[in-house]
Amino acid sequence: MIVNWTGLLGLVAWLVILAFFFAKVEIHIEGRNGWAANLPTWRIEKHWLLDVFWGGRPMTGYHAWLFPFLFLVAHWGFFITGVWSVRLEVRALASGATFLMLEDFLWFVCNPHFGFRSFRKGRVPWHPRWFCGMPVEHWIFGVGGVAVIAATFIRSAPAPH
Repeated sequence: MIVNWTGLLGLVAWLVILAFFFAKVEIHIEGRNGWAANLPTWRIEKHWLLDVFWGGRPMTGYHAWLFPFLFLVAHWGFFITGVWSVRLEVRALASGATFLMLEDFLWFVCNPHFGFRSFRKGRVPWHPRWFCGMPVEHWIFGVGGVAVIAATFIRSAPAPH
C-alpha cells in the first residue's frame, strides 16, 4: 500500500484555506445571525423532508443556491483538465463535504460574535444534534469526508516481478 502523502496533505491544507476564506465571506454576509437568519431570502421552516435530508434546519433561498454552486466549483478541475475518474469524483464529493464542515466550524472560530467557546450544543440552534462535542454532521461529513479523501490517495503497491 502506497499513500500519496503530499497530495493528501496538500488537498487538506487547500480545503482549510478555502474554508477559512469562505467562512470570512459568510461572517460578513450573516454577521451574528447564522443560517441566513436575517438575509432577504425565502425560508421553509418546517417540513418532514427537512428533517430527513437537512438535519431539521430551515431551507433558505441562500442555501438552495449556495450548495449547488459549491458542488459545481468542486468539479471545476474536471473541466479544466478534461480528466475524470470514479476515484476523482469520490475525492471531489468528499472534499466538498469536508470543506462545508471546515467552513462551518471556522465560521464560529473566526466570528467575533461567537468564537470557539460558543461552538457547543445549545448555543447553535441550526445544529440540533451533537455527539462528543461536535454536530453530528461534522462527524459524518467532516471526519468521514477526510477518511474518504485519504482512501482516494492510497494505491496498491506494485506486484513484485
